[in-house]
Amino acid sequence: MKLRHALLATAVIGALGLAACKRDVATPAAPAPAAAPAGETADQFVARVNAEVRKLSAELNAAQWLSSTYINGDSELVAAKANERWLAQLNTWIEQSKRYEGQALKPETARALKLLKLWTAMPAPRNPAKLEELTRLATRMEGMYGAGSYCTGEGDARTCRDIGQLSEVLAKSRDYDAQLDAWQGWHTISIPMRKDYTRFAQLVNEGAQEMGFADAGEMWRSGYDMSPAELASESDRLWGQVKPLYEQLHCYARTKLDAQYGKDKGEVAGGLLPAHLMGNLWQQDWSNLWDLLQPYKDAGSLDVNGALQRMADANLARELAKPGAAGQSAAERTFLAQRAAQLATAKAMTERAQDFYVSLGMPKLPESYWQKSQFVKPMDRDVVCHASAWDMDMQGDVRTKMCIAPTEEDLTTIYHELGHLYYDLAYNTQPPIFQNGAHDGFHEAIGDTIVLAMTPKYMASVGLVDAPAQSREALIDAQMRMALAKVAFLPFGLMIDRWRWGVFDGSIKPDGYNKAWWALKAQYQGVAPATPRGEEFFDAGAKYHVPGNTPYTRYFLSHILQFQFYKALCDASGFKGPLYECSFYGSKAAGEKYWAMLSKGSSQPWQQTLKELTGGEKMDASAVLEYFAPLQDWLKQQNAGQQCGWQAGATSAPRSASSPAAD
Repeated sequence: MKLRHALLATAVIGALGLAACKRDVATPAAPAPAAAPAGETADQFVARVNAEVRKLSAELNAAQWLSSTYINGDSELVAAKANERWLAQLNTWIEQSKRYEGQALKPETARALKLLKLWTAMPAPRNPAKLEELTRLATRMEGMYGAGSYCTGEGDARTCRDIGQLSEVLAKSRDYDAQLDAWQGWHTISIPMRKDYTRFAQLVNEGAQEMGFADAGEMWRSGYDMSPAELASESDRLWGQVKPLYEQLHCYARTKLDAQYGKDKGEVAGGLLPAHLMGNLWQQDWSNLWDLLQPYKDAGSLDVNGALQRMADANLARELAKPGAAGQSAAERTFLAQRAAQLATAKAMTERAQDFYVSLGMPKLPESYWQKSQFVKPMDRDVVCHASAWDMDMQGDVRTKMCIAPTEEDLTTIYHELGHLYYDLAYNTQPPIFQNGAHDGFHEAIGDTIVLAMTPKYMASVGLVDAPAQSREALIDAQMRMALAKVAFLPFGLMIDRWRWGVFDGSIKPDGYNKAWWALKAQYQGVAPATPRGEEFFDAGAKYHVPGNTPYTRYFLSHILQFQFYKALCDASGFKGPLYECSFYGSKAAGEKYWAMLSKGSSQPWQQTLKELTGGEKMDASAVLEYFAPLQDWLKQQNAGQQCGWQAGATSAPRSASSPAAD
């Protein structure tokens, strides 16, 4: 699942690209921003800010890009100082904007001033020393994550595995102990972050309070054209709509895990799912458990992984068939051929995703995209492999940063990330302050709406699977594959920010970080660790978005919105039939309607933007339930006689005063 970098973790005009802190270097403070011109009107002020943002964006984003793709002390320092300058400038603009409070303003000017105040998820204290401390903490934590690895053994026997290698164990191994070792191993990388995160939370709270918010969590919840309390209540309402579907999927998965590992290992006391057995480090996507959870083994092949691996094998054979350079050893030639084949496969997968957007009438990505993006993991340096999309200059220099492998998961991630880029390109005509999603959940939903349209029929049409079987069994298989990614994610999309809201408002204390983390995971996801996780651990930090300071409620909202968008685009394309069979690939009518929505950016309240696409002003999960209706009926039949649900344990999750409790 995939992250929206641009803008919200450290600054709205760039992507999060903070790198590892290798040294403690004394550096001069950022220069003070220039004073506002005397007599400047609100309209003139907004115009000036827009012009200055456009100038600053390239410098900030370049520094962050380097810090994510060349992790070392130098890039860390450059990124930290760039962010320090940006946040100091942002604080100055916010302070200057207070001159216009209470004045009669044009609606677009009033909106711009409101958005300016919400332009960062990392509100910085005005004190220069604290601002510098904040940027260095953010840089160091993200660097710890990006360079994280789990090492065992000593001397010549010492081996280290990174997040990709550990994730592969969870995806492919069915050895209980090997999976537990890999899961526990990755969760060691976040232990050193705990002290930094505690201080980080204090500093962003101070920055938010200086802006007039109760805490940083309230500030995050203020960016939705509704009150913070309404946003918390709205997200709980949406969760209530989809929770019964999730509970049925949870019950089915537990039964299958019990069958595979035995009831003593396949579940944790209270009917909770073991965290290390879900095929994913954070239990947010269960797709890798397809071998255990596939409903019907002979209902037709949906083996996208196999098709991509065959593509990779063909590219390698092609590279190996090329003559080697003079004096080149066989080993060197093979290595270079493998690297060239990896890059060719990654670009081919990206071209496949681009083709869907182009089929809707959208432009091809600029040539600079193919020259400047990171498609595969470099061999000579540490990088942040977490997939991300970048708008470098707000004028068309767009990039993705990934370490692509030939898997279905990475293919759908590419479709998702390109959604961000097409949103960027569509609203690049807006003033910089309005160059963002209608709200942050919109940005995450764009590409995932396209993923929903990747039906078995579509995938067969582009050679990714065989012609799909036409049977109820094939339908249930297809729905299960989608549910393992989409439905399994929903409670995870809620619980991360429920934890952070509690951290920010003080209801979760530093000495109870881990206890609260696992209480919320039990409450929402119904998962638990198989072994004790005391306060010597900082398991929240093992998820990128926590040290990276990326708000997460957006991802939950996007998983609701994408089904609303999908239904609206299916209607626009003229599709007739069950919603789950719709692919609007090639529909210029759907593409025109989508592009019109994307081009609005954040220039108007999201309710208006949503209405222009879907006809309604309210986020609603009814399209999710319509889409998965056949699967939900099937799950109820399979679970008949089972005791579904779970007991979260005697320790309940802390309740934040600003976050209504979920069921």
